[in-house]
Amino acid sequence: MKKIEAIIRPERLTETIKGLKSIGITGFTVSQAVGRGRQKDTQGVYRGKNYKITLHPKVKLEIVLSDYMVDPTIKAIIESAKTGDDGDGKIYVYPILEAYNIKTGKPDFDIDDLVEKEG
Repeated sequence: MKKIEAIIRPERLTETIKGLKSIGITGFTVSQAVGRGRQKDTQGVYRGKNYKITLHPKVKLEIVLSDYMVDPTIKAIIESAKTGDDGDGKIYVYPILEAYNIKTGKPDFDIDDLVEKEG
């Protein structure tokens, strides 16, 4: 199993969710985040005063899935979240060693694990 973390622009979230659903990914976690990368600072106005925005609002998607779904998922995220401008985000992939279902307390198996045990 793998975990994909994708940091994207908030305005691209709806399109990214549609892209994930189109390849059968329906389970994920979404969190608000702020961050800094190559995106330039911007100016904001609050109560008539200008201020510099150095941390930009982002959205973090977290998805745990079978190894064979990693490449199609990355492709779907890039295609749906990309604007071509600085600040489009990053995708990170991590190995997942174990997962447990809280309701049952039992290990949650990846489909690849089931195939290996049966084979």
